[in-house]
Amino acid sequence: MNRYPLWKYVLIIVVMLVGLVFAFPNLYPADPALQVSSSGSELITPDVQRQVEQVLMDKQLSYKSISLDEDKLLVRFDDTTVQLEAFGEVKEALGSRYVTALNLAPATPGWLRALGADPMYLGLDLRGGVHFLLEVDMKEALVKAADRYATDFRTALREARIRYLGVSRDGEGLLVKFKTEEERARALSALSKEMNTELVFEETQIGETLAIKAKVRDERIREIERFAVKQNMTALRKRVNELGVAEPIIQQQGKSRIVVQLPGVQDTARAKRILGATATLEFRMVDEEADALTAQSTGRVPAGDRLYKERGGRPILLKRRVMLTGEYIIDAASGIDPETQTPDVSITLDGKGARIFNKATTENVKRLMAVVFIETKPEGGKVEEVINVARIQEPLSKRFHITGLDSTREARDLALLLRAGALAAPMRFVEERTVGPSLGKANIEQGFKAVVLGFILVIIFMILFYRLFGILATVALTLNLVLIVAVLSMLQATLTLPGIAGIVLTVGMAVDANVLIFERIREELRAGNSPHASIDAGYDKALSTIADANITTLIAAIVLFAFGTGPIKGFAVTLSIGIVASMFTAIMVTRGLVNLIYGKKARLKSLAIGGGV
Repeated sequence: MNRYPLWKYVLIIVVMLVGLVFAFPNLYPADPALQVSSSGSELITPDVQRQVEQVLMDKQLSYKSISLDEDKLLVRFDDTTVQLEAFGEVKEALGSRYVTALNLAPATPGWLRALGADPMYLGLDLRGGVHFLLEVDMKEALVKAADRYATDFRTALREARIRYLGVSRDGEGLLVKFKTEEERARALSALSKEMNTELVFEETQIGETLAIKAKVRDERIREIERFAVKQNMTALRKRVNELGVAEPIIQQQGKSRIVVQLPGVQDTARAKRILGATATLEFRMVDEEADALTAQSTGRVPAGDRLYKERGGRPILLKRRVMLTGEYIIDAASGIDPETQTPDVSITLDGKGARIFNKATTENVKRLMAVVFIETKPEGGKVEEVINVARIQEPLSKRFHITGLDSTREARDLALLLRAGALAAPMRFVEERTVGPSLGKANIEQGFKAVVLGFILVIIFMILFYRLFGILATVALTLNLVLIVAVLSMLQATLTLPGIAGIVLTVGMAVDANVLIFERIREELRAGNSPHASIDAGYDKALSTIADANITTLIAAIVLFAFGTGPIKGFAVTLSIGIVASMFTAIMVTRGLVNLIYGKKARLKSLAIGGGV
């Protein structure tokens, strides 16, 4: 007799019910949507919602729904064509006060969301969007580190009252020059005491000039490089959040590269500009005694000064010593200056930055201070220009604002970049791919057709060769697909085209286990065993073969996941889930169904398993 204990049937029912609940949300595809959020200085109010509704009505653009949820406005559409047209109209109407972004909004019913059931994410190749591969400029990261050390050197020597001729960069290291041997000896003692763990110091001589050469230690170089990638990834995540992208993928690839995938984004130009831009501010004092025009015409810049240009092209001399850099900025918001009615950016510093800036501005009250805007563009090139010159009327501290910006859009983008944090080093775009929403839709349809076609062919084969047992295998195969989708949804994994390939492969592998079992049952029947004994022997004796085949495939999938990247990982994930699910459905579920049909028949003469037995 072939019977399952009650607990096994309960386990099968519970697993399948949970699988159905978590797979069900995938029947509700996400809606093309527009997301309107605050740029930092404005709030999303019902008036904004009415304005958006009026724009869509005037342009005769139909939408499914519009909702105001806390700090964002979401407008849902039926198709991407209307979504893209509405995007241009709404963005133009709202202007630079708000961030209007393309998005895909989940359409899962509330009762499923209450149970924690959400659809699985769709990858870039299925959903559409942009893919960037960026490489961090490690050489520039080391140059920036050298510049920071140069500032520390000047501060340490000034506090120790040691005279020096100058501090300059020597490749990735530094060179400090002195007049006398005594000054060099004192400086070497002071500097090595503070930074001996990070730098290697060496006495040298350039011509008749005495000097100290400082080189960054190898272990410190590796730390700087690791920090550059980590800091850039953090800044990129903040910038992506500002763009309003749902489910972005930002991950390190290799030693110095970062992969950024932005599903649903179609404004590629702005995404590239925001992601790749390295923008920061420097606050420097103006040299009010020297003549900038003379310095420009003669090429002779006074010692301790640097020649810059203001926005209008007029030259200006600024002190080399930087009062404050953008690394101390913790918040920035764009707005309008109430006095001049021009765009401005309100800056908030952290505690250390506030102390440094307060001390520096206290010492320079009634003198001119300049704000230097520095931007490294993703396509290459560096821009350094003075955007604001103002006289310090009183000591400045944690909060202040800067003016002199050309437009509200420039103010908003500058605030965004400062708020997200400066990149530790510039990045260049190594690879860029754009997948349109229509292509993503076509990929989904083709992938779905592949799964369905493979499923139907397998069903036909199983029913023709194994009759009733083939029908039972078909039921198990259906439940196997449900479990794969459910687990992907529970893990909130991202489904890609290679992932669909993994599912198609799993369909064949899942039925392969049933073929082994059914053929073993046929062999037992031909050997003259009873139907009940044949069923029992078929499942027991085929188990070791099925386990061996699936475990070796599972090991291969784990290796692919461990060493693969991107699409390969997606294939490995779905293959691994499919193998485990197929083991459960092909062995336990089909055995349970066979037991239900034949288990109570004590005198069983034959089985509907085909093959002439």
